[in-house]
Amino acid sequence: MGDVVLYDYWRSSASYRVRIGLNLAGIAYRAVTVDLRAGEHSSDAHLERNPQGFVPVLEIDGFRLTQSLAIIDYLDQTRGVGLLPSDPVERARATALAHSIAVDVHPVCNLSVAQHATSLSGGAEGMPGDWMRHFIRPGLLAFEALLRGFEQTPFCTGIRPGLADLCLIPQMYNARRWDVDLTNLPRILQIEANCADHPAFIAAHPDAHAPT
Repeated sequence: MGDVVLYDYWRSSASYRVRIGLNLAGIAYRAVTVDLRAGEHSSDAHLERNPQGFVPVLEIDGFRLTQSLAIIDYLDQTRGVGLLPSDPVERARATALAHSIAVDVHPVCNLSVAQHATSLSGGAEGMPGDWMRHFIRPGLLAFEALLRGFEQTPFCTGIRPGLADLCLIPQMYNARRWDVDLTNLPRILQIEANCADHPAFIAAHPDAHAPT
């Protein structure tokens, strides 16, 4: 097996969730920063890796993979991480929980989307924070409600971290960054605290990957 390389950005939610997945799988990797603020994602070199210009990109097992959820699915299937239940119904429910963040909340709170909204508003006071809070708070309230369909466990859907945890924790990082109201989210806050003590999440935290 060749060198595993992760092209990422320290504050990217998608990169953050893949870092957690790699850590849970016990895979050592070499991180290569693609500085989104500096526009490196639009460089010819990165567009050759991913024509969408997104991070993360993972080089593993002789393949080059894009899209965080697809990468995590590959890790789960090839390394047996156990991120989703085997029962088809429970698997669908757990996947829906994860997608409520990764598919519905995260895309509209992407840095490029928020910057474009700020530009269209003429740089209105409070932007892009108001934009972020407008979408993140309702998304977390819905996630909290969806959690009622799962037994109270250390993590979102079981006794070990699952796909939903990998999607939730990066969004909670963003929520705190943008001063989102986190009241009335008791289960989410407990899950966040449980993940904060887990080595795979600690090692993947943006603070551990911030430029020095």
